[in-house]
Amino acid sequence: MQPDQAKQDVVILGGGFYGAAIAIYLSSRRKFKRVQLVEREQALLSRASYNNQARVHNGYHYPRSFTTAYRSRVNLPKFLRDWPSAVKKDFTKIYAIARRNSKVTARQFERFCGEIGAIIKPADLVLRELFEPRLIEKVFAVEEYAFDTTELAAWAERELIACGVEVCLGTHATAISRGAGGTLDVTVRSDESSEKVISSRYVFNCTYSGLNQLKGDFPGTRACLKQEITEMALMRLPGELEGLGITVMDGPFFSLMPFPARNGLHTVSHVRYTPHMHWTDERGIDPYQKLAQYDQSETRVDRMLRDIGRYLPAVQRAKYVDSLFEVKTILTKNECDDGRPILFEKHDDLPGCYSILGGKIDNIYDVLEKLDAEDFVGSSINFI
Repeated sequence: MQPDQAKQDVVILGGGFYGAAIAIYLSSRRKFKRVQLVEREQALLSRASYNNQARVHNGYHYPRSFTTAYRSRVNLPKFLRDWPSAVKKDFTKIYAIARRNSKVTARQFERFCGEIGAIIKPADLVLRELFEPRLIEKVFAVEEYAFDTTELAAWAERELIACGVEVCLGTHATAISRGAGGTLDVTVRSDESSEKVISSRYVFNCTYSGLNQLKGDFPGTRACLKQEITEMALMRLPGELEGLGITVMDGPFFSLMPFPARNGLHTVSHVRYTPHMHWTDERGIDPYQKLAQYDQSETRVDRMLRDIGRYLPAVQRAKYVDSLFEVKTILTKNECDDGRPILFEKHDDLPGCYSILGGKIDNIYDVLEKLDAEDFVGSSINFI
C-alpha cells in the first residue's frame, strides 16, 4: 500500500468523450458521491475525441453491418437532443456509389436505407455534375451531420464541475490491482508529482488505444483489438465544395467532412491512405509511444487527393492546411463488415473493473444502456 493514497467510489480512466460522459452519468444519475476522472493529456477530449472525422452517423456508412447502422439511426435523435449546440447541420451531405470496386450497388444502398428508415433521395443535377460519371453510378442527398469537439469539451467541463467530479489532468494510470476489502487500487503518475494509489470500489477503463496497457492485476480485454496510426488531412475546399460533406463508397474510397472545431476546414480521409501502419494490440506495445515516434511529416495527402480527384475533379484545387495523426482502435472481428459496436467488458477476475471502447460518438447511448442494467453496490463506499 502506498502512503499517498486517495479514496474514491469510482475512478474513470480517460478524459475523452466517453470517459467524461460516463463520469457525469455515474455522478448525476447513479448518485455516486466521490468520482474521479484521470486524463493523461492537459485537456479533456483532446485526443481521439478530437482527431477524427467529427461525423454524427445516421446509419448510411454501414450497409454491411445492419446492427451498427440501425443503432446509429436510433441514437442520432438522442444526440441531437442532448448536444444541439455541438451539432453542425448547415451543409449538404452526399453519398455517392462507385461503379467499380464498391461492395454495394446503388440499388442495394437505396434498399438498405429503406430498411433502416434513413432518408435518401437522388441528388440534384448541380451536385451530380461534380462527379466523374464514368466512375460514379449514382449520387444521393442524405441527412447526416458533424459535431464540434470544442463544444463537447466545454459541455464536459461545465457538467463535471456541476457534478463535483474531481478531474486530474496530466495524469495517467499505470496499474490496477486488487485492494483491501473488495476495493481496487489504481496506480497513477502525474506530470508534476510522484506515483500514488487511488483506492476505489469501481474502475472504468475508457483509455481507448491504451485499454491493454495497464499492469498489476489487470487481465486485459478478451476481445482482440487492432491499432492503426491514421492521418486525417485538414483542407480548405474550393467554393463549389465548401458547403458539402461527401462520401464515396463502399470500399477503398473516401470522405470529405466539415470539421467544425476548425471552422472552414474539412477533413479528408481515404480508406487506402488514411491508415499509415497497423498492428495487433498487445500489452507492452504502447500505442501512444508508437505514435510519438512516428514521422508525422510523411503525409499522404498527395496520394489521397490524386485518387479522390479522379472521382471529384474539383478537389484538385483544395488547399492543404494540416494533418491530424492519431491512433485508431477497432475490434478485429469487425474488419470484414466495418461494424462499430461498443466493447463493454466486465472483468470477472477483477470485480468492479470495466473496460469500455466506443467505435463512434453516438455509441455512447449503447454504453449508457449497459450501465443502466448494472446493479452497482451502493452509491458510496465506507472506507475503514
